[in-house]
Amino acid sequence: MGAKAVSANRNAAVAEALARALGGGAGAAPWQSLGGGFSENFRVPWGREGVFLKLAPAAVLQAEADGLGALAQCKALRVPRVLALGETGGQGFLALEWLPLTDLGDEGRLGEAIAALHGLHYPSYGWSRDNFLGATPQANGWEDDWPRFFATRRLHPLLARAAAKGAPDLAVAAAPILAHIADFFPEAPPKALLHGDLWAGNKGYVGGQPAVFDPAVHIGDPECDLAMAALFGGFSQNFYAAHAAAHPPRQGWVERRVLYQLYHVLNHFELFGGGYARDARKMIGRLCSARS
Repeated sequence: MGAKAVSANRNAAVAEALARALGGGAGAAPWQSLGGGFSENFRVPWGREGVFLKLAPAAVLQAEADGLGALAQCKALRVPRVLALGETGGQGFLALEWLPLTDLGDEGRLGEAIAALHGLHYPSYGWSRDNFLGATPQANGWEDDWPRFFATRRLHPLLARAAAKGAPDLAVAAAPILAHIADFFPEAPPKALLHGDLWAGNKGYVGGQPAVFDPAVHIGDPECDLAMAALFGGFSQNFYAAHAAAHPPRQGWVERRVLYQLYHVLNHFELFGGGYARDARKMIGRLCSARS
């Protein structure tokens, strides 16, 4: 059977599952392809607006649905509702509310909304289940010590993956950072609910209200989300100022921003290779210099 026939059979099975879950002719052709990176994305007919349909491994989509449910606790943010989640014939699918997104909006309001998200506090760091950062598995569990959590559940796994991809020097260079990571934290960070992958492509606006999606949620330091936002740009100074009004910067935040960005750069090396290993080496060098 050719690839087109396999894809057609898969789509037909998903369409049947959507029709059972949602009714109203959900999943009927035609599907509008929206491309995608780690998932295949479609706009699928249902009701007036249709639904946003993602096809990916079921475990990835289950984690995403869990994360969206967590973010929905923050009423200042618009988060797409999960309409259907399942697996058929080995294919995972996630149907989300279609949001009429725009790229432009009040960045100060976005900063206030993310600050409100970071105002949702939990007893421990981590999360109740493992999830994914893009396509990369992200281990969670619960931990009372944030520096230890970030070293063992974030940096160490990706340094090990980098070694397997041909960059073992990164783990060697970063060893002093992991061994003395507590030095970057003169006080324990807040135990805040984080988006986890807050780059410009995962935000938008619906009727002026800030919207976010594609999370990698966990409980941790609010500076993590700010570091990711700053890594690739796309957030104005109004965003940072509005967030700082609710959560003033803490001592040592400049060095910790590099520490948190290192995690995402290592993840990009895992996913895309290329020059991200070089970027990681520079960041590790800066962190080692900050300790000396």
